[in-house]
Amino acid sequence: MASTPEYFNFAADVMEKWARDLPDVTALWCVDESGKRERKISFREMAVQLNRAANFFRTCGIHPGDRVLVMMPRVPEWWTAMLGLVRLGAVPIPCTTLLTAKDIDYRAMTAEAKALITDLDGAAKVQADTGIRNLILVGGERPGWISFDQGVRDAPPVFTGEPTRSDEAGIIYFTSATTGMPKMVLHTQASYGLGHRVTGELWLDLKPGDVFWNLSDTGWAKAAWSSFYGPWQMGACVFAVDVRGRFDAGATLKILSKYPITVWCAPPTALRLIVREDLPNFRFSKLRHCVSAGEPLNPEVIETWRKATGLMIYEGYGQTETVCLIGNFRSSGKKVRPGSMGHPSPGFEVALLDHGLKVLPDGVEGEIAVRVGPHRPLGLFREYWRNPAENDARFRGDWYLTGDCAMRDKEGYYWFVGRADDVIKSSGYRIGPFEVESALVEHPAVLESAVVAKPDETRGSIVKAFIVLRKGVEPSEKLKLELQEHCKKVTAPYKYPREIEFLPELPKTISGKIRRVDLRKRA
Repeated sequence: MASTPEYFNFAADVMEKWARDLPDVTALWCVDESGKRERKISFREMAVQLNRAANFFRTCGIHPGDRVLVMMPRVPEWWTAMLGLVRLGAVPIPCTTLLTAKDIDYRAMTAEAKALITDLDGAAKVQADTGIRNLILVGGERPGWISFDQGVRDAPPVFTGEPTRSDEAGIIYFTSATTGMPKMVLHTQASYGLGHRVTGELWLDLKPGDVFWNLSDTGWAKAAWSSFYGPWQMGACVFAVDVRGRFDAGATLKILSKYPITVWCAPPTALRLIVREDLPNFRFSKLRHCVSAGEPLNPEVIETWRKATGLMIYEGYGQTETVCLIGNFRSSGKKVRPGSMGHPSPGFEVALLDHGLKVLPDGVEGEIAVRVGPHRPLGLFREYWRNPAENDARFRGDWYLTGDCAMRDKEGYYWFVGRADDVIKSSGYRIGPFEVESALVEHPAVLESAVVAKPDETRGSIVKAFIVLRKGVEPSEKLKLELQEHCKKVTAPYKYPREIEFLPELPKTISGKIRRVDLRKRA
């Protein structure tokens, strides 16, 4: 991998380059939920807008290094604001629109945020004593708030400022922790801005002319992966739909068939609902590549999609802390094994370690780790900002420990097992929750499932499953027995859930990840 330059700025070095090389090519294509309104912005227009935004932010008193909360839905102003902050050298902190007033206050205080950029819905949740100096409003007016639209419109179209060093702070994400308060993940200008080249080129398989749609909310790191750095590294068009309500699988398929989308990314939670739709009724004439990440995808979902569309789903693995670490890459020529994360990305030395940091052989389950010494790879975050205890726990020796467990087979394919804290030990057996959950969701009565360990005097722990049933299905003791027998047939008999509890919904973090810590307490 090429050496990292001394100076780098994604907005200046990537977006403004495309504005010169591909000025009239569409960089951003935004559509509203109804599909009746849409807006296309070329690379040239985007470069002008990001420069105006950078100048506007500077007039607001925002300086390089200042942290700024950005909380907006999938509207063009989100991309303009993000790029403007990056160009200025300020540090954007993307936030989901699902945040509560308490969440906003916590992030503003912990990061010592200098400004907040949001829309009218977001502004309504901001408390008067939040302590943020600059409150910037998109798409409306409100007393005490600065107009983003007017400010960008009036700002000069050319920005001049000091170049940013590649090792300067570039972006911060608050992790949606399953235990404790969210932690701040700090990336440098280069670690995401340059590091996501591997994401865009290898995993997403993008190039100029592609139209790429990622379903992720703007508040999650997956948006940085696949709605910002990754596709624009490759000169592709970012396609976005401003959906405000609950996920609608049928509406998603209609959009996918209506627009000339060539590459598509959907999380497993969405794909599990999508494959239950009448897929033969849809045609995706331009679609050539499909990817998924965020959590493991059940092999049966991949096969259902492949049979209906002729397209394989290429899974990838990474974290808020990283770019794509492990993936199935079209260009590699290696066969996709449904359920496998694939192979490590170029530039990363990935290994499975035991508790003593010993590298484990093939076929043995261990914690996924990335070598950081003596040379730190591009694409890895700098630190958990202002959290030395977490840094000490995750950076040990020459390794960064991901906290995720996997197994590698003799062909080098990695298979996800679960979070290190979630692996169940029962009667001497180690049971990964994902395998049991995957078996359960194969049953037509099951919409969602989550599996945890329940303490047991005889076995140490037993497998307990929490299940959300599909609409119209009623819970019963008979159904519990049926699900247990189903698991015994689909996976190893010792892995079946000895207890099953039906819930109306599973407890989740604001990013949609299951809070197993809550379920363990309930068990």
